[in-house]
Amino acid sequence: MMTLVIGGAASGKSEFAETRVLDSGAVPRYYVATMQPFDKECLARIHRHRQMREKKQFQTIECYVNLSSVTLPEKGTVLLECMSNLVANEMYSPEGAGANAIEAILQGIDHLRAQCKNLVIVSNEVFSGGTAYQGDTLSYLKTLALVNRALAAEADEVYEIVCSLPVCHKGKEATL
Repeated sequence: MMTLVIGGAASGKSEFAETRVLDSGAVPRYYVATMQPFDKECLARIHRHRQMREKKQFQTIECYVNLSSVTLPEKGTVLLECMSNLVANEMYSPEGAGANAIEAILQGIDHLRAQCKNLVIVSNEVFSGGTAYQGDTLSYLKTLALVNRALAAEADEVYEIVCSLPVCHKGKEATL
């Protein structure tokens, strides 16, 4: 089972995704975190998030690029957060896939799906704020949009979170 959860900044998408995993009761629970620690503030945030996840029985796996390198100890449920970070990392990090970001990400998703019972992916909704972007920003947004579209096509469930309310676009209705 694969679920895609999209939404704008601070929409409640992460809370919804985490609640879906916790409510399923599935264990083991893996949290694949994609935010790179660029400074002390990021490190502090990562540390705080790790502590919160441990209390909820998540095992955190840091993966900034190359999802295909992740090996899970046993089948379980994976919460991948956040596709937005992963796309940026794959596109712009020296270790990333660069122009092959979309292919690398989708292959990585297939690799994760083969190892888990359930995969919940969190991503940002893009372009609702308009399309007046240029250069690298436009390239990034288009890439993220293409990844989101590919994931939505493959997902069993797709939810868009608006003001903390889930809107089901594919699959069964759910609530927070």
